[in-house]
Amino acid sequence: MRKIPTAVFISGRGSNMLSLLESQKDPTCAYKITLVISNNAEAGGLQLAQDHGVQSAIFPNDWYKGRRQAQEEAIHSLLLEQKIELIALAGYMRVLTPWFVDQWCRRIVNIHPSLLPLYPGLHTHQRALASGDSQHGCTVHFVTAELDAGPIILQATVPVLPDDTEEKLAARVLVEEHRIYPRALALVAQQQEHTS
Repeated sequence: MRKIPTAVFISGRGSNMLSLLESQKDPTCAYKITLVISNNAEAGGLQLAQDHGVQSAIFPNDWYKGRRQAQEEAIHSLLLEQKIELIALAGYMRVLTPWFVDQWCRRIVNIHPSLLPLYPGLHTHQRALASGDSQHGCTVHFVTAELDAGPIILQATVPVLPDDTEEKLAARVLVEEHRIYPRALALVAQQQEHTS
């Protein structure tokens, strides 16, 4: 079975990337992570990539101040050179430009810590608690030029408990992120294989 070559974009500790790396050990998994991209040279996830034998490349934001497209063109060139077919954003704290998203239309997925379309952007757990929601969760979706607005692939819910803090709620949501992101990426990779 051909596995879809996949790049993971990270900015931090890489916990969602780790769940993807662990899941690809299953021989039936439809994707293979062959490249990790970070915009932060201090990202903890870079060591995880190295520990798993995955090549990584760093494109620090401060190298490209005011030159966002130059940063993305450099990343795009590397992705093409490495024959990447799918991108998974895993805590990549930089909004991709419409130009980049257009190059990779329907081939970029993201995990977001809310039940989209509720709470796009940041501080999702705080906003869910402030709104008095009884349910919260996470969403895997395709990336479009509009922030956190692309077609939904999978969602998971958790109850909001009376004594929840942001930290407690975030921890429960993260468990679900680690569960559904590999499933969603595998689904997209399977579709990619059938259409390529």
